[in-house]
Amino acid sequence: MTRLDHTFVTREATRAVMTALSDGGHTALFVGGCVRNALLGARVDDIDIATDAHPDAVIALTEAAGLKPVPTGVAHGTVTVVSDGMPHEVTTFRRDVETDGRHAVVAFADTVEEDAARRDFTMNALYADGDGNVLDPMGTGLSDLSRRHVRFIGEAARRIAEDYLRILRFFRFHAWYGDAEAGLDAEGLAACADAIEGLAGLSRERVGHEMRKLLAAPDPAPGVASMQACGALGQVLPGADAERLAPLVHLEQQTGTAPDALRRLACLGGDETATRLRLSKIEARRLDVLRAGIGDEAGTAELAYRHGAEAAHDIELLRAVTFEAPLPATLEADLIRGAEAVFPVRAADLMPEYSGAELGAKLADLERRWIASQFTLDRDALLA
Repeated sequence: MTRLDHTFVTREATRAVMTALSDGGHTALFVGGCVRNALLGARVDDIDIATDAHPDAVIALTEAAGLKPVPTGVAHGTVTVVSDGMPHEVTTFRRDVETDGRHAVVAFADTVEEDAARRDFTMNALYADGDGNVLDPMGTGLSDLSRRHVRFIGEAARRIAEDYLRILRFFRFHAWYGDAEAGLDAEGLAACADAIEGLAGLSRERVGHEMRKLLAAPDPAPGVASMQACGALGQVLPGADAERLAPLVHLEQQTGTAPDALRRLACLGGDETATRLRLSKIEARRLDVLRAGIGDEAGTAELAYRHGAEAAHDIELLRAVTFEAPLPATLEADLIRGAEAVFPVRAADLMPEYSGAELGAKLADLERRWIASQFTLDRDALLA
């Protein structure tokens, strides 16, 4: 019997939730990401619990145990139980009644096998009881996880037809948990290629959420290249090209630069990215700065002065892979110099001789001269 060796299994706050359900005569099982990640030795962020108890029973039992149930998704069988300040998502076993490729109509189920059969990938259909004993209802989850093989449960085409977002999840899970050398599951990839038109019916919020998660993986390049090959990338980001993503990831790793979804989006290019992925205004502005900076003639120090050291560093990485050139030899020094530079002239220094539009133009002219001097001209020299 495979067992989980992770602190959340024995944590008092979590055990209180499991015990409240089991003492009430119900099954309570850890499920999904917490089980998968614990077995992989990866970080566990969220605790999901599956149970045969219906939401009203979950609420009653956990309240009686002194916990705080919050009906966050009762219609879908989910109650968030807060124990010692920690949220636990408790969801009743479910089975799909009807699907349309975007949303599913579900009904409560009685067994863990029914609950497992409606999930997306075999590695996500792993459960564990309160003692950490792992259950594999589909029979292939543990072996697939050990091989880091991302595989749809049952027939891939059917799983995708239930929710076309699973196409993007297939590439995202491969990027995070798959074996890059072994490549993607052939049946799954073929099913994704056959169903890419279904992506057009998904909300842009859902697509943007998945793409951010995919591009934040340590190395999403092989998965994104496969997305492009099967047509999925062009469906969600027309005009995007994955060719330079692998060199960017390699350069990030060489320079110790943390993965970043927006930097990688800038590398991919594409049309109307902010709209298609529902980026926030802050994200959209940053993306515009990065893309514009690639072809900008400004040096590293000026970029750091105008946009900050982080953005300037990202732009230099993007320039390096775009133009197949080495990073500037003085990169770090220029980043610091530009980020710390402070323009020494203020509007008051030019008044009342200048005002209105003329004042703004003069300030801009002096700032250009100051930047051209590599920030060496002082206030007196500029005003003279």
